Amino acid sequence: MTNRKNEAPQGMIGRIIVVFGGGLAALFVLFILSLCFGEAQIPASTVFDGLLHRQDIMEHNLLWDIRMPRTVIGILAGAALAAAGALLQTITKNPLAASDTLGINAGAYFMVVLGMVAFPALQHEAPFLLAAVGGFLAALAAYFLGGGRGATPVRLALSGMIVSMVLGAFTSAIHIFKETETQSLFLWGGGTLIQLDWSGVEYAWPFVAVLLAISIFAGRQFDALELDESTARSLGQKVGLTRAGGLALAVFMAAIVVSVVGPIGFVGLVAPHLVRLSGIRKHRLLIPASALWGALLITAADILARMVRSSLGEMPVGAVMAIIGSPWLIWLVLTKMKNISAGSGQSSMSIGGAPLRLRFVPTVISMTVLLAVVILVSLSLGGTRIPIMELLRSIVGAGDDSYSVLMNLRLPRTLVAAGGGIALAIGGVLIQSAVRNPLADASIIGVTSGAGFGALVVLVAWPTLPIFALPIAAIAGGVISAAFVFFLAWRKSLNPSVLILLGIAVSAIGSAGIQAMIVKASLWSSTAFVWITGTTYGRGWNQFNSIFIFLLILVPAAYYLGKKFDLLAFGDDSSTGFGLPVKGTRLWAMIIGVLLAAGAVASVGTIGFLGLMAPHAVRMMVGHHTRRSIILSGLLGGLLLVLADTLGRTVMAPKEIPSGLIIMLIGAPYFMFLMYRSLIKKR
Repeated sequence: MTNRKNEAPQGMIGRIIVVFGGGLAALFVLFILSLCFGEAQIPASTVFDGLLHRQDIMEHNLLWDIRMPRTVIGILAGAALAAAGALLQTITKNPLAASDTLGINAGAYFMVVLGMVAFPALQHEAPFLLAAVGGFLAALAAYFLGGGRGATPVRLALSGMIVSMVLGAFTSAIHIFKETETQSLFLWGGGTLIQLDWSGVEYAWPFVAVLLAISIFAGRQFDALELDESTARSLGQKVGLTRAGGLALAVFMAAIVVSVVGPIGFVGLVAPHLVRLSGIRKHRLLIPASALWGALLITAADILARMVRSSLGEMPVGAVMAIIGSPWLIWLVLTKMKNISAGSGQSSMSIGGAPLRLRFVPTVISMTVLLAVVILVSLSLGGTRIPIMELLRSIVGAGDDSYSVLMNLRLPRTLVAAGGGIALAIGGVLIQSAVRNPLADASIIGVTSGAGFGALVVLVAWPTLPIFALPIAAIAGGVISAAFVFFLAWRKSLNPSVLILLGIAVSAIGSAGIQAMIVKASLWSSTAFVWITGTTYGRGWNQFNSIFIFLLILVPAAYYLGKKFDLLAFGDDSSTGFGLPVKGTRLWAMIIGVLLAAGAVASVGTIGFLGLMAPHAVRMMVGHHTRRSIILSGLLGGLLLVLADTLGRTVMAPKEIPSGLIIMLIGAPYFMFLMYRSLIKKR
């Protein structure tokens, strides 16, 4: 018995030695390598000589003035983000919690970009204050939208992603409208450790050191949060105060990092899990160990970013961390989320509120007429207005030649907008049916980011390829992303919750690739950046023919299978009882939905939220009926995108606002409203 009692302490001591000793040794090696690699490589012997006996020579000055600040700020950033992640996972009792999954990074980034435009003096003097306010508000929004203390890991991750998407929409708007003022922030927005002097380190290290010390000192209070809440209260712990204090510490640590090096994700997710896998649970050890391994992760990612160089240059460290961390999230979902069963997930497509039960046929007729009227109005508006009568004459080929020229430019563009909106909306109907979640669309399962990445690969790597290569690459990217998500989720019976979480991970990889290409190819001021926000600018008959073929083939197939898709809303067990082959039906719904969304991206760029808004609005009109939703959602989606296209080219003429940006600015708040409605319904 004595030997057994000694085994546990000895085993824990061994783990502590491995975690801290091994981590410090690895960090020391990476520290030296970080000083060696760069535009000009410095031999290790010169690095040690410069560290111990600095002289006024180029190599030593480069080492101390450029490389050392970059390496040290990486260590500080990794430590702060990892410690913040450990605290957030404890506070929320959620293994998926981190500063990026709760929207803290996105909130801090948004406020810093806004500060650059609206409060430049405050941004210059106190960027940390703005970042902290943004991060704190974003975290609260994600936490309460997720259901507060009763939030499930899936719902909290989804709510954090929604908050990040909402803030990302407004951040993109600022970047486009204030291109000159915010261009310098785009590289920073990808997460970069590049430092020109020690000012960033001098600014950040006191905050990080004090916040880490407070977190470690309060470790025992955080240990109590691992217990049941009633048990913790019976032991005299102030649970609410401890949670609030932990949240404040986590937000402040993430905010100071974002204000100096930009938003870097996945560190707070990966590092604490690595430490917990070693068996360390007590927070006085967990927090410093997480900080150590977080510093190690970012330093390794930064070295990798400098080693893997191409003609495009060095990738942002935030993009590298996304590529490293996304597989970790995938592994975590597939192996550690034991509470996700085959039948779990959203079982209702309702988000609260009774449907209006409008009559179907009159509604279809009304929306069709409205869409036709909006198309005609859109064709008449622009830099040169076309009178309605001349417009009608031009359509039948009897109008004035000058108006006919305008018609040849505006008509295909408007029809592409209508076709793209129809495809995105119907794709949203099918994807929501497949994953049985009313808050799902193409962007959630990775289709949008995958298609955008595929298109940018062509734009950046092979700009001389024919124009038809762009839609092919976009479709290929979207389909590959969705196929990868489905391949991984198949072993979990295509569980809706698993699909969404895996989609988040794959979307992060695609977004990292997009961000890296924009930054490194200097695309933020080009049409490529506008294209990935979604635009109908310059669209012609080729794009119309492409989207028309997609609609002609896929919409009838979706309508034909509509009755089977209806049964997916009842849950796997009930659907199987009705004799429905659940996996196969869900797979067909996803295939058709993904192809429609990818085809739309190929034609009009990466437009988000439209596939979410239209199906919900229609469901509120006529209830859950797939065939009716396909028809009405398509009409509404076409109407919304034509309206966005019209507003985009007329409100600030001659400057154009991307259609996707207008949809984002409308859809992002609507997305949050839907999440709030679903929370109220749940309660």
